[in-house]
Amino acid sequence: MKLSFFGLVVASVFGVAIGAAYAADGQAVFNQNCGTCHNAISPKLGDKAAWAPRIKLGTDVLVVNVIKGKGMMPPRAGKPALSDADIKAAVGYIESKSQ
Repeated sequence: MKLSFFGLVVASVFGVAIGAAYAADGQAVFNQNCGTCHNAISPKLGDKAAWAPRIKLGTDVLVVNVIKGKGMMPPRAGKPALSDADIKAAVGYIESKSQ
């Protein structure tokens, strides 16, 4: 199914396009705020074995862990300006790369 919206063609894959945009935002947040540690210190981005038990807890738990801090990670990953939406986007990106 295709619809025209202000001259743009919107296909039935619209939800996929939104998902891709969400991942891109999460990637940017990760790269700017999380990558310094999670590219060097466990759990590293993409380490399926290290992330599996964390991902199993669910996205909401992971988001709360980032907001409150956990282990060596300070609250909001040491970036107090990160919004809850930024954190959720970064967690979604981490999950997508670590499953």
